[in-house]
Amino acid sequence: MTPWAVLLSLAALLVLLVSGRVRPALGFVGLAGLYLLMGLVDTATLLRQYTNPALATLLLLLLVSLALERSPLLERVSNHLVNGRPERATLKVMGTSAVLSAFLNNTAVVATFLGAISRQRRIAPSRLLIPLSYASILGGMTTLVGTSTNLVVNSFAMSTAGFELSLFQFSWVGLPVAAVTFLVLLWQSRRLPHHQPEAAADALAYFLAADLQAGSPMIGRSIEANGLRSLDGLYLLEIERQGRLISPVGPAEVLEAGDTLVFTGEVKRVQALQRFPGLRLFGRPAGDLLATNLVEVVISHESELAGRTLQAVDFRSMFDAGVVGIRRGGRRLEGQLGKIPLRAGDCLLLAVGSDFHQHRNLDRNFHLLSGSLTRPRLNRRESGLTLAGFAAVIALAALSVLPLFQGLLLLLGALLVGGVLSPAELRRRFPFELWLIIGSALAIAQALEHSGAATLMAQAMQGLFAGHGVYAAFIGCYLLALVLTETVTNNAAAALAFPVAWSTAQAFGADPMPFIMAVAYGASACFLIPYGYQTHLMVYSPGRYALGDFLRIGLPVSLTYSIAVLVLTPLIFNF
Repeated sequence: MTPWAVLLSLAALLVLLVSGRVRPALGFVGLAGLYLLMGLVDTATLLRQYTNPALATLLLLLLVSLALERSPLLERVSNHLVNGRPERATLKVMGTSAVLSAFLNNTAVVATFLGAISRQRRIAPSRLLIPLSYASILGGMTTLVGTSTNLVVNSFAMSTAGFELSLFQFSWVGLPVAAVTFLVLLWQSRRLPHHQPEAAADALAYFLAADLQAGSPMIGRSIEANGLRSLDGLYLLEIERQGRLISPVGPAEVLEAGDTLVFTGEVKRVQALQRFPGLRLFGRPAGDLLATNLVEVVISHESELAGRTLQAVDFRSMFDAGVVGIRRGGRRLEGQLGKIPLRAGDCLLLAVGSDFHQHRNLDRNFHLLSGSLTRPRLNRRESGLTLAGFAAVIALAALSVLPLFQGLLLLLGALLVGGVLSPAELRRRFPFELWLIIGSALAIAQALEHSGAATLMAQAMQGLFAGHGVYAAFIGCYLLALVLTETVTNNAAAALAFPVAWSTAQAFGADPMPFIMAVAYGASACFLIPYGYQTHLMVYSPGRYALGDFLRIGLPVSLTYSIAVLVLTPLIFNF
């Protein structure tokens, strides 16, 4: 009964992940904890998975990437990408993104290019952002360090089979697959919509300004005492007082004669202001002064805001900013903004206070699209040394002179000693959820093996493809990883598909390498739906895309990619 109970619990986890009812980290940790209580894994085995050397390498790479993403190199490159005709700009964006993503964190590459593409007005961002995201996937899947998916698969290979994948082992199939898919993507990019970014005038139209007249009984009383904290559908965002802005507005702020109160939210609820004596409506945007402190951001996949409302997190106190509007894909959300659950990839228009730029949690929660927010950049010397150090680590690992883990550890230590990174920044940006997901998934894989559930899966796969041979089973494992990555996150897809692929290879007595590669390439094949891959979520709202845009462009891209993988992988890695 135990093997079937394990399989049912794994199926329940998959249902919860697809439904979005639980975050992946919570689901994987919860299931690993359940298996610990059931005695399917012991404490020593569970803890050993969280210290897996390949997982540690992944974490080190992500931490080193914090310095790489602050190098001015990416920003300088991004400023030259959108010159020339749209077709030429698309080619440059895709080519540069693919090459850089083969060695740098593709999220950092897309985040840097995202701001430059969104701020320019020559070419509609919607023509460039999907190609940017897709090309970063194609570049990332060609090397071990190009995407976290490959490093996750490497973690499972080390834990299950006891061997590591080399730095360029993915390139033998990855490079030709990327080249063929790149051409199809370039051809399909002509079908993308022309959505120009929202103009400042349109953004300001969502404001409502009201003037506080002399003699009003509201003068000399606080915001809370005047009942301005609990308006029906409206939100007091800022106060304009004698040429300066008070933003955000605290509940203890005392009103003065001549104040201009700036509201946002459901502007059609203007009647809610009629009950306040001495408050005269202008019926106009808040003006040029307000426009100077607008910043547009995208909620990152690391953000603690995902799944929570503005009211629940007390957004105004956390970031010294008020949310003016929320865009999700191509539509602007309306209603009471404070009660809308936020998602990774949502685009927020913020009216920021003077302390907004000093908050240390900005880079973890947001990707900047427009405004005056600037992250600290490395100077020329720091940038050169950091990039040279990273290049040396990659070269030494490729030549088998110095293991990648040791090289990254030495580089991280040098960055800390040199002051390029700080312990506080590492604590703030540590990929804690990813560590929990992969460590727990490795423990779950151990439970599958020890309980006999892996044997049942292998027998099921063998029975399913018994009359069709090992190649059909290989295709089945690839399709499993592809379907999972379109419905859950790419890393979770790799974690769930690997035990199935490994057991299938054993059941057929085949070499496991093509099955391992099937999981790696399949878990990176997220081209149809924006919710399964972090870079898709990053471009979804800034490009004002609809789900149909991803399906229209992604279907031929996904078919080309899949056919190339299924043909080339068995030729390079024999069964």
